[in-house]
Amino acid sequence: MGPLEGITVIEIASLGPGPFCAMLLADMGASVVRVERLEAGSSGDPGAAPLRPMERGRTSIGIDLKAPGGPGVVLRLIESADVLLEGFRPGVMERLGLGPEPCLERNPGLIYGRVTGYGRSGPLAGDAGHDIDYLALSGALHPMGRPGEPPAPPLNLVADFGGGGMLLAVGVLAALLERSRSGRGQVVDAAMVDGAALLTTMLHGMLAEGTWTPERGANLLDGGAPFYDVYPAADGGLVAVGAIEPQFFARLAEIIGIDPGPAGSHFDPAGWPSLRRAMADAFQTRTRDEWAALFAGEDACAAPVLTPQEAPRHPQLRERATFVEVGGVTQPAPAPRFSRTPLPVPAPPRHPGADTGIVLAGFGFSEAEVEALRGSGTVG
Repeated sequence: MGPLEGITVIEIASLGPGPFCAMLLADMGASVVRVERLEAGSSGDPGAAPLRPMERGRTSIGIDLKAPGGPGVVLRLIESADVLLEGFRPGVMERLGLGPEPCLERNPGLIYGRVTGYGRSGPLAGDAGHDIDYLALSGALHPMGRPGEPPAPPLNLVADFGGGGMLLAVGVLAALLERSRSGRGQVVDAAMVDGAALLTTMLHGMLAEGTWTPERGANLLDGGAPFYDVYPAADGGLVAVGAIEPQFFARLAEIIGIDPGPAGSHFDPAGWPSLRRAMADAFQTRTRDEWAALFAGEDACAAPVLTPQEAPRHPQLRERATFVEVGGVTQPAPAPRFSRTPLPVPAPPRHPGADTGIVLAGFGFSEAEVEALRGSGTVG
């Protein structure tokens, strides 16, 4: 059932990094209860799973957190939980009566995981924002893009999921490990602006060494180097090249039919314009898939640029079952892999509140208590 079997997580439903962190923990075997607002309701066919892969693998309970008894229900769930996850702006959980102090008083061993955009202190702590804003402020967005053009947003992969949800999951796991020694819980405070900044650690090292310039699209890893870029093929398809090391570049040059020059000479920026033209012309001589066939099994560090629809059909990803179908939706499989505690295919996402009665009963609520909570509109 995965390495986190036996760990119980209460997730207060939110957007972006919180659900992603909860999905990671559920994928690794934790029992995750997603607490939905009652007004979230159900959408679509009630007989089919919702089409929201990030909500897979957990049960769902509907609670009105603004009702007089709503926070009390959550506190009872927390009594026997290991982790609480929340992703609201600073102060929201405190106003609901569910901040760290009452939760840790109820359960001193609780790991209280929370993620915000700008953090819980500082002049921007209460401001609204999204992935692109946190990237901008952290310095992570500026280097991304072509010379002479504004930065290109990398979807919402970097701050929301890498610097937010993934970092929160790492923090929660570290806190669980520490609790195994101390027996005490604690608050894990993840900020997306902090996480986005952390992901630029190598970049700051290159800046200190003088091997990275502030000019966008003029460096080794930002598309400035012709051997680390994307090229159109004859059919309009794209090929990604990352042949940095001399041996890989030499093999790439041999396959595409250009002169590699002396070993290591491809690092000289003075030669990049002519090298780029030669590479661009070479890639125009074959289709994307013809190039993919030539590069297969070669140490040339080149790969076809697949669409999200194409990726699950690639032989490498099919062999590893990198994608699975859950509830009729093709989506990434749980990762990483574990030798003794393999991760099962996750259960489909549930409609909001679909498991309210079963979950409450599992946490010790009597049938009469559940009916009373339903009658008062506290749960649904």
